[in-house]
Amino acid sequence: MTPAARLQAAAEILDAILNSTPAEQALTRWARNSRFAGSKDRAAIRDLVFDALRCKRSFAHLGGAETGRGLILGGLRAQGADPADHFTGTGHAPAPLSEDEASYSPPPMPEAVALDCPDWLVPQFRSSLGTGFEPALQALRQRAPVFLRVHAGRTTREQAATLLARDGIEARAHPLAPTALEVHTNPRAIQRSQAYLEGLVELQDAASQAVITALPALTGKTVLDYCAGGGGKALAMAALGAHVTAHDAKRARMSDLPNRAARARDSIAVKERATGLFDLVLTDVPCSGSGSWRRSPAAKWTLTPEALDTLCATQTEILDNARQHMHPAGWLAYVTCSMLEVENQQQITAFLARHPDLELVQDMQWTPLEGGDGFYLALIRTRIG
Repeated sequence: MTPAARLQAAAEILDAILNSTPAEQALTRWARNSRFAGSKDRAAIRDLVFDALRCKRSFAHLGGAETGRGLILGGLRAQGADPADHFTGTGHAPAPLSEDEASYSPPPMPEAVALDCPDWLVPQFRSSLGTGFEPALQALRQRAPVFLRVHAGRTTREQAATLLARDGIEARAHPLAPTALEVHTNPRAIQRSQAYLEGLVELQDAASQAVITALPALTGKTVLDYCAGGGGKALAMAALGAHVTAHDAKRARMSDLPNRAARARDSIAVKERATGLFDLVLTDVPCSGSGSWRRSPAAKWTLTPEALDTLCATQTEILDNARQHMHPAGWLAYVTCSMLEVENQQQITAFLARHPDLELVQDMQWTPLEGGDGFYLALIRTRIG
């Protein structure tokens, strides 16, 4: 496919997404109906689509319309390219620019548009992030790096990087976590690499790894991953010597966890119902995902105030339920991939008011400015004295 044909394909996929088709479904449907497209074409088109979703408001502003064509047109203008060079109508290229499109002069861009943020969330982010508000939102407009977690119980970062290099993958140590490697070349070969197939590395964001590093000592401890999902954090804790029980309200989310644990040569108990007391209870709760919107940009535009209220209510319920599994001498860790105070500090303040026998020992916030996703961690234990 020519570069212009890729632009046209991306515009068509974006139209489907704007008409409420989930992004992954729209991409998969296009690929199935376009057998002529090679792997490089599909990868390039995917990048175009996700770039447009991350920057939907600013691209639509520059392109003059919130349509697939308008977003692609705006994206070219954002890069300083002349759309007329690509919108030629020849072959499978987008149709030539109309007179209105060619003469369109975008008006000044409001702050929320320039930051590609829904209007109602701007005050929330400003209050939550302070002086880091604008840089963090600018970071969410960029592509996310690809990170690997090295299995610290079986290899070192240096050994893993050397093994990956044999398969043409360049990966370098990242400062966010002692287990983190940032992939710089050939990321699509990871799941075919020897290091991955042997369970020596696993895909996991660097800030997610930093959360695990910040937990109390795990070796030999019993841990309940109360909202395990796909099991990324459960695997990371097991790799550090914890005896992990994985639980999720929707067991289907954990369907891949046994195979992932087997590949890593770790043992994780998968339970439909959580029982007993644990040295550490980890609650990686459902949240807005605002810290990971580089990876899931469509979620930025579908979140509503009502949905956020519902998420906060769910977080409250999970915290109160998980607290029942906390050993009297143990820890409760509250985690989100959100940068919103209402899901983080405010949630913990309210929880501690309901449970005065507990105390906050430490909380930590990560933002995309440090390279990884946005995360929040609060470490709680029984009040001493």
